Amino acid sequence: MRGKVCLFFMIAMSACGRMENVGRAPAFNASDRGEEFKAMTGSPLPYGRQAEASLWSRERGSLLGDQRAVQRGDILTVVIEIDDRAEITNSSGRSRAGSDSLGVPSLFGIPQIVDRALPVGASMSDAVSTNSRSSYQGNGSVARKEKLTLRVAATVVEVMPNGVLRIEGTQEVRVNFELRELLVSGFVRPEDISRQNAITYDKIAGARISYGGRGQITDVQQPRIGQQVADIILPF
Repeated sequence: MRGKVCLFFMIAMSACGRMENVGRAPAFNASDRGEEFKAMTGSPLPYGRQAEASLWSRERGSLLGDQRAVQRGDILTVVIEIDDRAEITNSSGRSRAGSDSLGVPSLFGIPQIVDRALPVGASMSDAVSTNSRSSYQGNGSVARKEKLTLRVAATVVEVMPNGVLRIEGTQEVRVNFELRELLVSGFVRPEDISRQNAITYDKIAGARISYGGRGQITDVQQPRIGQQVADIILPF
């Protein structure tokens, strides 16, 4: 009885969390939290100044200065253009046949003596005969296609000892009662950042890209909690 009460209590608690979103659009995550906000509000690392040897200034704020992200708190654009396709087809087959026969037609007259004691039609000249055959054939194929085109602003949250930049970026877009979330993080080299202060996803080491959402449509597409539990527990 106590177990049933605990199970009912757990289901009721999970349902209460879902009831909070009834009739309301999903709320945005707070933008003043996380590594991005800490990096932009914290003290930046000292930026090395180079000696001036021309009439124009190379300072970052000048017209001809380098505007690329180089220190903690700087912002750059991450360009995500994924268009991957994979097709794999495998086929295998195996066949085997075997036949064995064993007979003793003559052995010091012993087979003839044994034949008289055997049933009619049986003979030691063809004592054992076996046949076997096995066959196997398998086919498998995989076809996958993924396409994603996005742009998101990311923040330099840490400058590694070797000069590599660790970046993180988040983006949330809400349309009616559905909220789409885009998360990107990874490590980039400063020299891979273009003059437009942008970098493509294939130049991000350890890239973690997540594109999903939450809201009414996402909630309907998810199986109910009881069904998820049943899928885990039931062995068939």
